[in-house]
Amino acid sequence: MKKLNTWYWIATIIFALMMIMDGFGGITQQEAGKEVFKHLGYPMYLLIIVGIAKLLGAISILQNKYVAIKEWAYAGFAINFIGAFASRAFAGDGVSLLIPPVIALCIMFIPYILWKNLTGNVKNS
Repeated sequence: MKKLNTWYWIATIIFALMMIMDGFGGITQQEAGKEVFKHLGYPMYLLIIVGIAKLLGAISILQNKYVAIKEWAYAGFAINFIGAFASRAFAGDGVSLLIPPVIALCIMFIPYILWKNLTGNVKNS
């Protein structure tokens, strides 16, 4: 159980830091994010909204008091990554640009599954 807890926190902190960096980049409207949003046809103000949501989501997954908020944060991240994949696909981007959101989704599932195992909320069927 102690090993599981350690791996959970390592994975959670790494993922949260990834989202904090990405969220900060959105809020400060870094050039790379602006180029992607322009390419995909999204308004620039959405970059700030998504950035704030990522920061709030990162904070949410780092806390353990409010389980429902943590669940919704993970759901929000999943929707974000699936949306990024779909946006890239609809824009006609190649496979090399479709893979990163899928990888991010897979990375997100590592702390999520560890959390579920740690709290005993995984159903074995």
